[in-house]
Amino acid sequence: MDIVTGSFGYIGKYITRHLLSIGRQVRTITTHPNKPNPFGGQVQAFPYHFENPTRLIQTMQGAETLYNTYWIRFPKDGQTYKNALANTQALFNCAKEAGVSKIVQISVTHASPFSDLPYYKGKGIQEEMLSEIGIPHTIVRPTLVFGQEDILVNNIAWLIRKFPIFPIFGDGNYRVQPVFVEDLARIAVEIADAHSGTILDAIGTEIYSFEEFLQLIIASLSRKTKLIHIPASFGILLGRIIGVFVGDDVLTRNELKGLMEEYLVSKDPPNGETRFSEWLKTNRDTIGTSYSSELDRHFRWNPKK
Repeated sequence: MDIVTGSFGYIGKYITRHLLSIGRQVRTITTHPNKPNPFGGQVQAFPYHFENPTRLIQTMQGAETLYNTYWIRFPKDGQTYKNALANTQALFNCAKEAGVSKIVQISVTHASPFSDLPYYKGKGIQEEMLSEIGIPHTIVRPTLVFGQEDILVNNIAWLIRKFPIFPIFGDGNYRVQPVFVEDLARIAVEIADAHSGTILDAIGTEIYSFEEFLQLIIASLSRKTKLIHIPASFGILLGRIIGVFVGDDVLTRNELKGLMEEYLVSKDPPNGETRFSEWLKTNRDTIGTSYSSELDRHFRWNPKK
């Protein structure tokens, strides 16, 4: 039996799906255990119980591998990176007490405890915690993850469908290297049996400048959207204005900085199999047809809806 954190979310759902496809039993720990269960009776859901280590240990007892996707995209509604790190430490401690044999950590490319970007710094500290806990572990560092439930690519497509112009921050020459979420799930499961301490980037087969990335989406959607170059500071302001209308945090200053400093590209050889360009062709009729809200997904989910 394996534990996956966040099986009702994005990356966690695909890891769970892959594990089930190869005959593994899965249990999930989730922030929203009452969400509709896409796996039916195949996957039992339990709350995190960070405040109650005894119950968290009981949830993880009997598990061979913990696949950890737990993290926050940005601070919101009382959730902070500091609290998320404390919760991570509690999760790892309880995994050790429960006798979990190994941990697969889903991190991010360029994670570092010395990063000046809080998201990447926190991911780097998570990795340090893991190295100190004393459980055999491996780490997967994906670049920009795309797929059906992806927020970033979907909302770029939504904006392109809605508006005649689309902003490019700066020169647009900074690069992205998207990796398919199903490829990431496969890599995460395969690396579980690697030597403890192994760190592997999960990388797509194609690299684009951000301007090329946008042009590809525009062409795939058969739009005539005009790209305009704007300063990064104005881009953040524009994102906040759009965020007011959609009720979401569209793009943070730190996310934009990470994008422009090429945090979403790896120097390692690609290990993904799905080409973003081909996936885009297949899904062009559905991508961006509605807006995907990060806040609705993680902070404002209502079980009565």
